[in-house]
Amino acid sequence: MTSTGTWGDAMAPLRERNFRYYFASRTVNLLGSMMASIALAFAVLEITDDPKALGQVLAAHTIPMVALLLWGGVVADRFPRELVLQFSNLTSAISQGAIAVLVIAGEAELWMLVVLSAVHGTVSALSFPAMASIMPQLVPRDQLQRANALMSLVRGGLTILGPTIGALLVVSVGAGWALGVDAATWLVSALLLGFVRIPRAEKTDEQPGTLSELVAGWTYVRQTTWLWAVVLGFGFLNFIQAGAWSTLGPAVAERTFGPQGWGLILSAEAIGLLLMTLVLLRIPLQRPLLYGMCGVACLGLPIFMLGAHPNLWWLVPAAFVAGAGTEVFSMGWNLAMQEHVPDEMLSRAYSYDALGSFVAVPIGQLAFGPLAAAYGFRDVLMVSGVVYALICCLVLCSRSARQLQRLPAADDVEVAR
Repeated sequence: MTSTGTWGDAMAPLRERNFRYYFASRTVNLLGSMMASIALAFAVLEITDDPKALGQVLAAHTIPMVALLLWGGVVADRFPRELVLQFSNLTSAISQGAIAVLVIAGEAELWMLVVLSAVHGTVSALSFPAMASIMPQLVPRDQLQRANALMSLVRGGLTILGPTIGALLVVSVGAGWALGVDAATWLVSALLLGFVRIPRAEKTDEQPGTLSELVAGWTYVRQTTWLWAVVLGFGFLNFIQAGAWSTLGPAVAERTFGPQGWGLILSAEAIGLLLMTLVLLRIPLQRPLLYGMCGVACLGLPIFMLGAHPNLWWLVPAAFVAGAGTEVFSMGWNLAMQEHVPDEMLSRAYSYDALGSFVAVPIGQLAFGPLAAAYGFRDVLMVSGVVYALICCLVLCSRSARQLQRLPAADDVEVAR
């Protein structure tokens, strides 16, 4: 990894017209989404104090999103991705706006929120593959890393600010009006996408069916060793992270250093991610998956320490390093996908990746509580930390993953200014 220029160079993607409007659209959209998570929780609490109710509303969003991800990948490869995102954002504005109106009017019932959340989850299945795969159409290849880093920087900052702003809106004007603001951000985001102009690829007279395109996508993933090796590895990694870190972590904190300490650990992780994003604006990843898998393996350390010796003074710096490593992987994975997967296959590849990742999360959340009850928190967490790092090493046993390099800028495709 070597330095590549000034901070002015790091901002170069913003000089691209299409990326500039997309960046503005995603920034507005992310702000609304971060606020909405808080607002929706309190909106449900206004209807019922049943602790299962919020889980039902969240599941109503997640289940159709996961179930339809592969279809969303086909749609995003078949139609212009900016139009797919526009349609998704407009539909989300309508569904979130309907929830807001119902809550403000005092007419909301739980089943209404469940149905509207399912609508939102369905269009999220469309937007995720399109959003993940549109970047190579917005900037030249030599600016992909910087463009991804700028998006990650905004996402990380709004992860910190968004919930706080959402909470302030809930307290000051109510959950319904906070959801109304979220609906407005979806609408503004869709309008900004209207200024993105991407040249249309030539279409063949005969379009293959959805099933044929899904099979073609699966065949590509299966035949691309570095791709399926990482997706398979992350099926297990996300299972461990969701169960050991996200589920058992707060329980261990409650018994030891307290909720405030757990908040410090998560904040350290977020700060590590943000600072690494700044580094990656300047320093290129020449072997994106080698550095990425080494980086994400760092999360095994705080998982292990959480079981072996849950001491706040050691866990905070370990979480900081893990956050930085996670951002290295996120960048490396996006670069590997965006540079090496053909554009006409990219959305489907991302959808198979997302399916493998999302399915593992609820399994880990459900499995690790019983495991800790049966074998003890200490042993389960220590073993999980070691296994997490070993899985990262196993992925790198794949030569194609280990040796994958960046493509030269000469292989770039035309990007509309």
